[in-house]
Amino acid sequence: MGTHAPILAIAVPLLGGFALPLLARFHKGLRDAWAIVVALFVSVCAGYVASRVLSGEIWVYVLGAKNPADTLAPGGFPIRIMLTVDALSAFLGIIAGIIGPLMFLSLIRFLPEEEGKTLSLTLATLLLAGIMGMAYTGDLFNFFVFLEVTSIAACGIIGFRTWTSRAPEAAFKTMLLYALSGLFFLLGVAFLYGEYGALNMAYVSREIRGTTVDRLALALFLSGLLMKAAAAPMHFWAPDAYGETPPAATPLLVVNTQVSLYGLWRVLFTLYGGVLDRGVGWLVVALGLLTMVVAAFMALVQTDLGRLVAYGAVSQIGYMMLGVGVGLVALPGKPPYALVATQGGVFHMLNDALTVGLLFLCVAAVEWVRGTRDLRELGGLGHSLPEVGLCFLLSSLALAGIPPLNGFASKILIYEGSFGLSPILTAVAVLTSILLLAVFVRAFQGAFLGPRVEVGKKVPWQLLLAMGILAVGIVVFGLVPGFFVEKMVGPAAEALFSRSAYLFAVLRG
Repeated sequence: MGTHAPILAIAVPLLGGFALPLLARFHKGLRDAWAIVVALFVSVCAGYVASRVLSGEIWVYVLGAKNPADTLAPGGFPIRIMLTVDALSAFLGIIAGIIGPLMFLSLIRFLPEEEGKTLSLTLATLLLAGIMGMAYTGDLFNFFVFLEVTSIAACGIIGFRTWTSRAPEAAFKTMLLYALSGLFFLLGVAFLYGEYGALNMAYVSREIRGTTVDRLALALFLSGLLMKAAAAPMHFWAPDAYGETPPAATPLLVVNTQVSLYGLWRVLFTLYGGVLDRGVGWLVVALGLLTMVVAAFMALVQTDLGRLVAYGAVSQIGYMMLGVGVGLVALPGKPPYALVATQGGVFHMLNDALTVGLLFLCVAAVEWVRGTRDLRELGGLGHSLPEVGLCFLLSSLALAGIPPLNGFASKILIYEGSFGLSPILTAVAVLTSILLLAVFVRAFQGAFLGPRVEVGKKVPWQLLLAMGILAVGIVVFGLVPGFFVEKMVGPAAEALFSRSAYLFAVLRG
């Protein structure tokens, strides 16, 4: 199994998702168990792949051949489909491998049977398969295919609760933006295929010359991936999508957004790394600042706890873009601060998945016991749900970058690296974090403080278990960040600057 771990991490959830409706006809418990088993299997595969790749190896898995060298025609032209997993790809696999099982554990208990439970589990499984495919593929067209798999599955999860007034609207808005995103990306692929007659990322990267067609394709890639990554000013679909999705399923949607950012980094650093100018890096930095500031101010006026957390999640996309964007600006010279900022941006992807994931599970717990997320109708839940209140406070502090939690560990790297490029960047990022702290402290007060309120339901143990695991992760990643930076984050960030190693692993020269 280890030999085929990269493809199994994609194929098993893809096929397993279609098996879920059949299993549901026999026994609902069998369906739930199967969903958990599939997610755990993906985690095992992602962990095994990471154990090999994070040590410095780039795993090139060729479909239909044992030896990657046998797939190259004269001139180094790839003639088969390849999965190319470097440290950054493996890092995204780890994120999906952590969030996937916890999301399924929460979702199988959170959703009532009569509210499309089988449908939502099927869509979530397909979404997980698409995420792993986007992370592992080394082919531009297959990246587009998996991009569309995630888009279809995500829109279904967002809008399947058609009896609510806003879920179909949120799904339609998301579907429209996702369709444009996929169209732009496909057009970019078409331009490059017409120019170079190939779809393999490494081969196209070696041949790319920075022509007008190449730049047009880059503009299309940027537009499509920034749109799906919820970067301002194309972020407006994300708060609706996150807010209307069953909150137990939202953590996987957050990972879906992050893997779109991964696609952006792969295009900019690996595909165009040899011909890119600094202006694109400054564009990413500027959009990152805009995203974090706009989302933080929008969170100020929210009265729905789910939408407030959604805007907080969007703001964190800005920090990732700022960190990696600084590395992109400084790519030619690669000064020390460029690697530090990139490490911060990459590390923040993992920390954001844990932190925002926990926040949404807290929202799920509140909705479970009170039937509403309106802060004007909540209050006093800290007496009846102290563990939920503690998790919400912990994750809120982590989101704002308060030490010694995981959010601080990644944000301090972003602050330090961006300061090397311009102190103004750090100042904006710090002030935005302070604003987010005020927003989430107000939300904590509105939901959990005040006179005691009796609740008629208990939070399911599955939801509490998932929350507890994420809370432990937030603390551990914050207390010993150096270990994770050395073992996981550092290699993933270095992979962005190691374009030549990526090309050599695939093209053998």
